[in-house]
Amino acid sequence: MALSHDLTQKLDVMARRHAELSDLLAQAETASNPTLFARMSKEYAELDPVVEARRVLLSLQQQLQETLELIDDPEGDRELQEMAQEERESLKEQIEQQQRTVQLLLLPKDPNDDKNIVLEIRAGTGGEEAGLFAADLFRMYCRYAELRGWRVEALSSSSTALGGFKEVIAAISGTGVYSTLKFESGAHRVQRVPVTEAGGRIHTSACTVAILPEADEVDVQINEKDELRIDVFRASGPGGQSVNTTDSAVRVTHLPTGLVVICQDEKSQHKNKAQAIKVLKARLFDIQQRAAHDERSRDRRDQVGSGDRSERIRTYNFPQGRVTDHRIHLTLHKLDQVLQGDMVEIVESLAAHHQAETLARLSEGEPL
Repeated sequence: MALSHDLTQKLDVMARRHAELSDLLAQAETASNPTLFARMSKEYAELDPVVEARRVLLSLQQQLQETLELIDDPEGDRELQEMAQEERESLKEQIEQQQRTVQLLLLPKDPNDDKNIVLEIRAGTGGEEAGLFAADLFRMYCRYAELRGWRVEALSSSSTALGGFKEVIAAISGTGVYSTLKFESGAHRVQRVPVTEAGGRIHTSACTVAILPEADEVDVQINEKDELRIDVFRASGPGGQSVNTTDSAVRVTHLPTGLVVICQDEKSQHKNKAQAIKVLKARLFDIQQRAAHDERSRDRRDQVGSGDRSERIRTYNFPQGRVTDHRIHLTLHKLDQVLQGDMVEIVESLAAHHQAETLARLSEGEPL
């Protein structure tokens, strides 16, 4: 897929800006202004891979031009021309691959990709078995986060009698957390024999997963005095010293929307309040984002990343030891490894599929 004239012009503009920034960053007045230096350094770093990919593409195109001239030279060496014809096909393949690389780099970046996330997992249909599955999913994401070097902080949880979760909420921070996990939102179902099933029959249970980008101060602003009602009470369920003996649990109600968040895992009332407000802001930001997404998607629906929390996205089948992602028709026969955090193939396949869809829309002239 050759680059369009508009994309070629855009690359030229980016290359000129990259060179301009290089000069500006070397100047003393820029270095003496930390805020300006940081902003320009970030812009330079974002342009760098695009400019390098452009340089490689131009080099390959120049090599192809020289090869074609050698082939067309009536006085050229015949043996060299035969070698050049073989080189021509290789260069064409490399150019096509490099053009795709450039197009991927030029895709509009999700402004939330660099954000940390709030992970919410809730048990759905299936009673105690759904709660146990929620715990399995939470461990899966925690182990994947550990493999990626991310930090997981439990914010709130509600346990079941058998050690599962009715609901569990956690903050995950690190490099590229949202961009990696943003396609995990949706309904996850499990097919297995529950521990409560004496007859050995396979049951289907489900949980919902929500990946919410953590809201910055500029994303969501709340007037705590006028918009929030804060209630404190004694925590319930398992707990250690002070957790169940003092009014440390906090319920935060957002009056304009009616959203309610309860945090009671910490001994400190102040910590529980701060965590509840963090979750509340993430939910409010998610509502804003989904409203904007729905506005853009009235005429089309992405197969990946639709934002529909009721959509069944994945099945974990224990008798067959398989995991199936229904959006991209991916089936892996390594259920145990996936539940131990080996999610690389899944998240990379989802990202690649999303990129392919976006490129296809770009080539057809559709708005993104």
